[in-house]
Amino acid sequence: MEFKHKTVLLTESVDNLITDPDGIYVDGTLGGAGHSMEICKRLTEKGRLIGFDQDAEAIKAASERLAQYQNKVTILHSNFSQMKRELEFLGVEEVNGILLDLGVSSHQLDTLERGFSYRDEEAPLDMRMDTRQAQTAQDILMTYSEDELTRILKEYGEERFARNIARNIVSFRETNTLETTGQLNEIIRRSIPAKNRNSGGHPSKRTFQAIRIELNRELDVLKENLSDMIGLLAPGGRLCVITFHSLEDRIVKTIFKEKENPCTCPPNFPVCVCGKVPQGRMLTRKPILPSEEELNENSRSKSAKLRVFEKKQDS
Repeated sequence: MEFKHKTVLLTESVDNLITDPDGIYVDGTLGGAGHSMEICKRLTEKGRLIGFDQDAEAIKAASERLAQYQNKVTILHSNFSQMKRELEFLGVEEVNGILLDLGVSSHQLDTLERGFSYRDEEAPLDMRMDTRQAQTAQDILMTYSEDELTRILKEYGEERFARNIARNIVSFRETNTLETTGQLNEIIRRSIPAKNRNSGGHPSKRTFQAIRIELNRELDVLKENLSDMIGLLAPGGRLCVITFHSLEDRIVKTIFKEKENPCTCPPNFPVCVCGKVPQGRMLTRKPILPSEEELNENSRSKSAKLRVFEKKQDS
């Protein structure tokens, strides 16, 4: 199956990312190389791009699409959580920009056997972004307790009927093996009152999102690594992050604010004594959103938000 993915906020993100066409840039979520292709077009012969992705299919597709730029591109089959270590291995101490396009790709959603989509009834409950990983969504659904399932459905899916769904999952697996997306869809359907099933999109959307986030540790990985990425930026370098739901966006916004204003002194102190200094500034007080034209062309872009942080210049 051809790797297809509609690149979101392409011009907006790359415009904000590139400050020096001779510089070194990192695409932490390479995917189908939509953003990376545009980055490469704007770099000089001195410029360099380093791309990360944990999905083997994305690595293959990106390698083919960026073949014409092979002299300036390095592609790594790795999660962006390993960025600092991998760059050190390459001898790269700092970069001019880092781009993250978070969430699940169009290709992953459309490849039904990957189990990301609730729209196919017979797909296996996989949902792994990195197929080298042993644990699958099925493992979570078959082993987590009712309380654990309720927690992740509430926390990562913001699901109102989390307890009902978790209880019914546990009840189902007492006599059956939960194997397919269709079986999970039916459990969710029975767990949500009829009057609520048609509000807020497909009734399975929130549960599938929650299980996927838990399995791939998406929010933890983001939270644990944004600070390191800011630390990797050269003076004036930028970190651009595209998010697709409120939980991701909240993490990015919070960390960017903390790096802009890290002072922990009480508000009534006349001067700062904690010694914490700003690492840079947020360039996006409000997130950059897709244009009307993009929304019309790509419905999956409707929840996208771009935030940008710029590392402070040397004093």
